[in-house]
Amino acid sequence: MKKKTLSIFSVPLLICSILTTQVSCSSSSSKENNTNEKPVALPVYTVVKSDATTIKDYLGTIEGKVNVEVRPQVEGLLQEIYVDEGSFVQKGQKLFKVDPSTYQENLNNMVATEQVARAKLKNAQLEVDRLKPLVQNDVISDVKLASAKSDYQVAKATLDQAIAAVRSAQISKDFTVITAPVGGYIGRIPKRIGNLVSKGDKEPLTYLSDIQEVYVYFSMNESDFLYFSKAQAKKDSIEGKKYNQNQKLVFPQVTLVLADGEEYAKKGIVDAVNGQINRTTGAISLRATFQNQDNILRSGSSGTLKIAEVKKDVLQIPQIAINELQDKTFVYILDQNNKAQRRNIQLSGKSKNNYIVDSGLKENDRVITSGFDKLTDGSAVTPILQK
Repeated sequence: MKKKTLSIFSVPLLICSILTTQVSCSSSSSKENNTNEKPVALPVYTVVKSDATTIKDYLGTIEGKVNVEVRPQVEGLLQEIYVDEGSFVQKGQKLFKVDPSTYQENLNNMVATEQVARAKLKNAQLEVDRLKPLVQNDVISDVKLASAKSDYQVAKATLDQAIAAVRSAQISKDFTVITAPVGGYIGRIPKRIGNLVSKGDKEPLTYLSDIQEVYVYFSMNESDFLYFSKAQAKKDSIEGKKYNQNQKLVFPQVTLVLADGEEYAKKGIVDAVNGQINRTTGAISLRATFQNQDNILRSGSSGTLKIAEVKKDVLQIPQIAINELQDKTFVYILDQNNKAQRRNIQLSGKSKNNYIVDSGLKENDRVITSGFDKLTDGSAVTPILQK
């Protein structure tokens, strides 16, 4: 019996036939799977227009309503420091004392000069009184009496000068005791007892801050400022008010977030707006006022101001519906056949748990809000509508 043999040409043909059969089967199986793919049940949100409240953040600097530099009005050695840094003082309370010995001696000299001037004025008055009857009885001429009266006027003027000099010397001596011009908290005290101080010093003796009410200064970009300006104009128009140049722009109450991330308990009011926009930064400066009876806020500290803006009739979608890839933001929407489609969008802000959509979506679009790991373009979805 003869053995059958395969030629070298028949082997490749057999392998090719086998591979072709496998590929054909695999392709057929894939088509069958796509055709029979079961829709995935996923929650869907219908996009509608509504009013959105956005919160804008602005970095602010806190200052006391009264923030005074305490400086000496006279020169001398610092003799006493009556207060400590950070302590609260009442208006008129003693803070510092400059060595008064020089000013006391000057005051003593001025007082002595005043006494001499008073004595000379008295002598001049006596001379006038002595000459009057002599002139009346024609014993002496009027010239001597006129001269005596002139001496009296000179003595009187000299006394006035001496009195003024005494007052000036007394003021200088009084300035050696430096008191609080307002009630408030003492800042840093760079000088020590024995240091020479003068009113020409670059650095004050200390700062005194009245922080029962504080100012928070911040800047706002031109776009945000125009929003509030237009909102105010619209409100005035509805209420039938006429534009008034002296009318203040009314802002909503503002919230202050402190450096530790917690909100300050009391709301503030924006009560001052700069008259010009900074040409370099394109921003305008504003001031908000906060009550601070608990003395939590201190001059020099910082915080973040939050101001609410209401945008009318904008498209919003839940934040959980958003997907991000590199610098792209996209969502999955459902077409008329309930097939998932990927859609790139642009956002313009947040409103509570929603994002405000600037472009990429339109009203009544259906957005998938979860289950993104189960989706690709064209995936069949059974929508579960959510409000």
